[in-house]
Amino acid sequence: MARKRRRRLGELLVEWGVVSKAAVKEALEHADLEGMRLGEALIAKGHADEDDIARALADQFDMEYVDLDTQQAQHGDLQLVPEDIVRKHLVLPLGRENGRLKVCISDPLDLETMDMLRFRLNTEVKPCLASKSKMRKVINDLTRSDTSVDAAVHELEEQQVENMLVQQAGEDAVSDAAPIVKLVTMIITEAVKARASDIHVEPAADRVRVRYRIDGVCMERDNVPIRMKGPVINRLKIMAGIDLAEKRLPQDGRIKMTIAGSDVDFRVSVLPSYHGESVVMRILRPESVQIGIPALGFEEDDYDRFTKIIRRPNGIFLVTGPTGSGKTTTLYSAVNALNRPDRKIITAEDPVEYNFTGINQVQVHESIGLSFASVLRAMLRQAPNIILVGEIRDLEVAEVAIQAALTGHLVFSTLHTNDAPSAVPRLIDMGAKPFLVASSIQAVMAQRLVRTICDNCKIPEPEPDRKILHTLGFRDDEIENTTFCKGEGCEECNHTGYKGRLGIFEMMEMNNTLRELAFNRAPLNEIRRAARATGMRTLLEDGKIKIRSGKTTIDELVRITQVQELVAAED
Repeated sequence: MARKRRRRLGELLVEWGVVSKAAVKEALEHADLEGMRLGEALIAKGHADEDDIARALADQFDMEYVDLDTQQAQHGDLQLVPEDIVRKHLVLPLGRENGRLKVCISDPLDLETMDMLRFRLNTEVKPCLASKSKMRKVINDLTRSDTSVDAAVHELEEQQVENMLVQQAGEDAVSDAAPIVKLVTMIITEAVKARASDIHVEPAADRVRVRYRIDGVCMERDNVPIRMKGPVINRLKIMAGIDLAEKRLPQDGRIKMTIAGSDVDFRVSVLPSYHGESVVMRILRPESVQIGIPALGFEEDDYDRFTKIIRRPNGIFLVTGPTGSGKTTTLYSAVNALNRPDRKIITAEDPVEYNFTGINQVQVHESIGLSFASVLRAMLRQAPNIILVGEIRDLEVAEVAIQAALTGHLVFSTLHTNDAPSAVPRLIDMGAKPFLVASSIQAVMAQRLVRTICDNCKIPEPEPDRKILHTLGFRDDEIENTTFCKGEGCEECNHTGYKGRLGIFEMMEMNNTLRELAFNRAPLNEIRRAARATGMRTLLEDGKIKIRSGKTTIDELVRITQVQELVAAED
C-alpha cells in the first residue's frame, strides 16, 4: 500500500486562509536566500505568527498542538526534566499520559532531542508542538521568581511598537533609551544576585544570547531580540567608557555600580565577532578573594603545609592550573594573611582587579614597555619583603623571580601547567638554569575548582555508577563504606544541585630528592613518582576525599579531572 503523501506546510496555510500563494512564494525565496525554513521565513516576513506555524506543523506531522495560553504547565511538571535540558533544548514537560512523558517541542524534526530525553530519563516520550516564544515564557515564569529582565524586554518591545506607530502617523517618536537602560541594569543586577562571575552578551544571526557563568558553568539566561543588539551593546560600552565609534578592534573598560547596597566592579571586554561585538563582563567582588585560607577547601594536612610554606622568609611559591581554576583567589588569600604593618608587599598584575589596603599594587602595561619583568626589577629597588607576580610567562620574568627568591624575598606567582610536578620541567624548558630552579622553588601547588553540593537539597545517591567509580580509583570496599551524595535541585541553587565551589589541590613541597631530580633534568614521570613517594596527594585523590566527605559529586570530579589521568587509572 502506498504511503500517504505528507502535505506541504505552504499548502496547509493557504488552505486554511492564513496566507496567500504569493506570500508563500515570497517566503520561499527569502528562505532560500537566508538559509531559513519556510515557517521561519513566513514569520520573519510578517505573513504568519508562531501559533499559525506551530498548528500547521502539528497537522503536517500528525502531532498534537498545545496552546499554552489555555493549557497551563505546572511547576511540578518542570521537575520531570532537569532544568539544564529544559533550557538548553527548549523542551516543556506537561506531565504524564498513559505512562509516557508528554513534552512540548517547537521543531517536529528534532529527533535527536527526543532520543536524548528517552535515554537520559529512561522513559517513553510523547512529543507535541507549541509556539517557541510561549514555551520560553512559560519556562521563564516557572523557573524564575524574578522576571524583571523579561519585563524589561517586554517593555522595550512595546516601546518600539509604539514608536513605529507614532512614526507611521507622522509624529515624533518617543525615545526608547529608558527601557534599554532598565534592561541592561536588570541583566547586570540579576547576574550579581545569582552569584555569577561573568556575564556574556553574544550576538548571533537572529538573536542576542545572554549567559551567566555561575560556579564556573555557563547558564543561558535568555535571548534578547536581534533588533535590540545595537542599543544594548552601545549602552554597555557607554557604561564602561568604551569608544562607541570603534567596532573593528577589541576594547576594554570598567563599570562601577552599587547593587543591593554594595559597590561592585565589572571588567568589560568587547571583541568584534562575525555577527557584531561580543561583550563579556567579569564581576569583581572583593569579598570573593578575601574569604580566608581556611575557606579555600584544604584538607587538614595540606592546610598545615600551606600555612607553613607561605610564612618562609624567601623562595618561590607557585600555583598552577588553567584559567578559572582559582589561582588568583589562592594567592590573594595567602598575601592577605601575610599583610601586616611590619611587611612590605608589592604586586605586579595584569590587570589589577581587586584593591587591598596596605599592599602596593602595580598595573602592567605591555604596550608602553611596563612589562612583568621591568616591574619586577623595579620592585626589587623598593626593598619589599613579599612579591606577587601575576604570571611567569617567559624566561625574563622567570630569571628575575628566581633572582629575587635567592636574594631573600618571598615570591608568589602562577604558571600554566596541568599538575604540580610539571612546573619544574616547564621552567627549565623556558631556559631557566636547572640548579637555580632547584634551589629557588619552595613548593608548587596545582589546583582546580569543583562545585559543592547544595546543602538545602542534598540527598544520598542510591546507585552510583560503579564503572565510573572504579575509573576514579575507588576500591570496592570504599564504595561499600561511602555514602555518595548529590543535589536534587531547588530554588536556592537554581535547580542545579550545586551552590558554591571549593578547591582540590596537589601540593608538591620541594625536598632534597626533588631538588636533585630538578638539577639533573629528570623526566616528568620521575619527578611525579618521587613527589608521590614523599607525600604528595594528586588532584584526583584530593577530589575523592571531597566526594567521600559529601562535599561534591562523582560527576563533578569526572568533569574537572584530566581525561588522561582517568584513562591511566582505568588501564
